[in-house]
Amino acid sequence: MRIALLSYRSKPHVGGQGIYLRHLSRELVALGHEVEVFSGQPYPELDEGVRLTKVPSLDLYREPDPFRIPKFKEFRDRTDVREFLVMSTGGFPEPETFATRVVKLLAERQGDFDIVVDNQTLGSAMRDIEALGFPFAATIHHPITMDRRIELKAARNPKKKWGVWRWYGFVSRQIRTARHIRTIIVPSESSKRDVVREFGLDPARITTVLLGVEDRFLPPTTPRIKGRILAMASADAPLKGIATLLEAFAKLRTERDVELVLVTKPKAGGRTERLLDKLAIADSVHFVHGISDEDLVALMGSAEVACVPSLYEGFSLPTAELMACATPLVVSRAGAIPEVVGPDGLCADLVEPGDVGQLAAAVGKLLDDPERQVAYGAAGRKRVEELFSWRAAAANTAAVFETAIEDYHRRISRG
Repeated sequence: MRIALLSYRSKPHVGGQGIYLRHLSRELVALGHEVEVFSGQPYPELDEGVRLTKVPSLDLYREPDPFRIPKFKEFRDRTDVREFLVMSTGGFPEPETFATRVVKLLAERQGDFDIVVDNQTLGSAMRDIEALGFPFAATIHHPITMDRRIELKAARNPKKKWGVWRWYGFVSRQIRTARHIRTIIVPSESSKRDVVREFGLDPARITTVLLGVEDRFLPPTTPRIKGRILAMASADAPLKGIATLLEAFAKLRTERDVELVLVTKPKAGGRTERLLDKLAIADSVHFVHGISDEDLVALMGSAEVACVPSLYEGFSLPTAELMACATPLVVSRAGAIPEVVGPDGLCADLVEPGDVGQLAAAVGKLLDDPERQVAYGAAGRKRVEELFSWRAAAANTAAVFETAIEDYHRRISRG
């Protein structure tokens, strides 16, 4: 197959979408397919054999100057103007403007691809892809309505609530677009149920394909650091539950000698930094970011216990990666996380999302039980080896694409 993969932002270090795109594209190529990625900024890191077509935007959220004001000469067309105006009024324009740009590019590439596949963009213009002569499918990692609901709950005043509503203004267009797509892939049965409920989709159009874990995630060869607790999540996103973890850690620190390592970069003066000061735990909480893949694996393997305190996840790659490192886990019973770790008591302890007391108690008990730590680590590693392979994910995804292509041509032949 000749596959076009579309993704409005794809760098692996800005979220799971980029990780998914990189490893899926590599394994599809390894299976003999041709893959060309169309991506906006930040651009992806791709492996040999995967082609990249850059779809440049105004890159309004780039570091170190996010929410920047472009120079007049940077504006090329009406789409750029629209992108800037939406950003200036508190919205997030990237899904819509990327969709507009990439559909124009695809209109010039008719006949070049057997299928076009969108990675969570769901911009309105995506509805025109089949009219260009391409079979079309999409991956929806989870419904963004869940993010919006959690952030609205965390907003403490009407001004902040309005800001959340404005930022997530693109979601209504995503929902309308998703209802036009005949073939949708999700990473978990939990995500499938949520997409059906939140977006009003026909479950018969949705196929679950589990994600994979890279081979580089391995158990450590050196002893774990006693008292080290690890978490990998965006520090300032309410969805990730870091506030719950910090409060639980503050309780634990009054009882024992522990340190918390967060693989993230908090915003200066953001909610995480403010909570650290309020709880007086800044000296025991360390942030790590920008490290190499090898150092990240070593860090994951150095923790005595890891936590995934998210309030919601459509899959949770960090959970599976920590399991691959045989790191014992305490996780939230939220979204797809129970599906990833399997039955409670085999490779993780599950707690109610947002419950500080439960999280602190579960982590404390696991820290006090080295035998259970080893058992959880071994069970987690075994589960990853049995279920979470990128090669299997690519093969299963390719099978969905082939069915989508057959369905498209069958409909075309019927007129």
